[in-house]
Amino acid sequence: MSTLIVQLPAQPRLAAQQAEPATLGEPADVAFAFSADGSHVTRQGRAAVAELPQAQQVVAVLAPADVGWHHAMLPKAPASRMRQALAGVLEEALLEDESELHLALAPGASAGSLGWIAALNKPWLAGQLARLEASGLTVDRVVPAWVPEGPPAGHVYEDDKGLQLAWRDEQGPLCLPLDSPATRALLARQPADVSIAWSASPGGAAEAARLAGAPVASQSDTEFLQQAARSGWNLRQFDLAAQRRGQRAFNEALANALHDPSWRWVRGGLVLLLVLQLVGANVWAWQQRSALAQRKQAMNTLLQTTFPQVRGVIDAPLQMQKEIDLLRTASGKPGDGDLETLMYAAQAAWPASRGPANGLQFENGRLTLESPGWSPPETETFRNQLLAMGLDAETSANGPIVTRAKPGSRPPASAGGVTGATGTAGARPGGATGAAGGSPGLPPGAAPNAQRPAGVGESGPMQMRQPVGMLPQPGGKPAGPVMRPMGGPEPKPGDDEDEE
Repeated sequence: MSTLIVQLPAQPRLAAQQAEPATLGEPADVAFAFSADGSHVTRQGRAAVAELPQAQQVVAVLAPADVGWHHAMLPKAPASRMRQALAGVLEEALLEDESELHLALAPGASAGSLGWIAALNKPWLAGQLARLEASGLTVDRVVPAWVPEGPPAGHVYEDDKGLQLAWRDEQGPLCLPLDSPATRALLARQPADVSIAWSASPGGAAEAARLAGAPVASQSDTEFLQQAARSGWNLRQFDLAAQRRGQRAFNEALANALHDPSWRWVRGGLVLLLVLQLVGANVWAWQQRSALAQRKQAMNTLLQTTFPQVRGVIDAPLQMQKEIDLLRTASGKPGDGDLETLMYAAQAAWPASRGPANGLQFENGRLTLESPGWSPPETETFRNQLLAMGLDAETSANGPIVTRAKPGSRPPASAGGVTGATGTAGARPGGATGAAGGSPGLPPGAAPNAQRPAGVGESGPMQMRQPVGMLPQPGGKPAGPVMRPMGGPEPKPGDDEDEE
């Protein structure tokens, strides 16, 4: 991931009352270091803010003297109120107005424990961030150049005021002019057995060697910036926190996955997996098409073998059903949607709490029974019984409408005892057994009243609004089966002879 490290100019200490702090001491250019992979510097030097290279991550480094440090017990407060709680803890230690200060916690700081708190001028820092972001850069982190963690150390560097000493010991960090009584007093009271890690910028290496009593390797400005950027600090907290952190984190993770060399095996594996998925999907689709074609050919062969008179096959299942219906009609057997089947099933499923129906209508496989005022339990029981026979019931204002069940309809688990008109009946009292081929019939030797639900046909016969006409035979007999009203009495042997 490409990284741009920018050295922010030192905060001005003079003329603070005559000018806005955010605009003081802004040089025409700033020091920077650019790394294409986040590890090795590929560009460095000084450039105007508008000419800085674009990078996926931007880190701004503060001068050592621009940050003040306080070691205190961190308050136990929620994240939304932590800023105000910190101001209350440091109220007596702050030299400036609390609203003019920006406070930040150390990495991993936890409430209720001792921790370091960074304090710096808020208007000046906000102005520097606005200056960088106005050029199109998004500053992800702001880090201090000199941090309180670590063993005792001293760093000699040079700024526009001369040589400075950045010092760190168990008391914390501080910055002092190198040639000052405070610096000499600080170094004089250091125990002789304490080991101090010395470092210096190129301009301060000689003075650092004099203070250390041994040669000190100089550290370039770029190395100093890299060392600061590697710390875990980020002073962009509370009201100066970077916006859209989640999106930037996602972009950084995506950039790492796409460009980081350590992710090359993952990228290769994903590409291979995608290729295998595409190949596998095409192979599976070819197999499915082949199996579908074989099944279609088998259906066509079955149709033409069973019904040789069918020449052209357009829709094998539909054509086979039509041929079966023709054979059934020619043999005189009722179908699943014929009047006899629907009437027989309605009689078998008729609730015991209902009286006889007032009338019926039949049209296109729909049998309407005129019996208004059904309660929900009666309707549910009636429908469950019909579903077990392969039929269904719709609710209407006049009464239930019996039709063939739609594909996918299933009787409830509790609905038992009655099967379809072509099957056998269960243990329900008065259950009926259909004749072969689905035509209705009564069990041999059964009494008439045992074959109908209680209340059906007891107070009067069911009337037909559209009587079914039948062709008479010689002698006055009907050509088809003798129809009787639902719930009416069974015909007695010899009734036909009497009519003749």
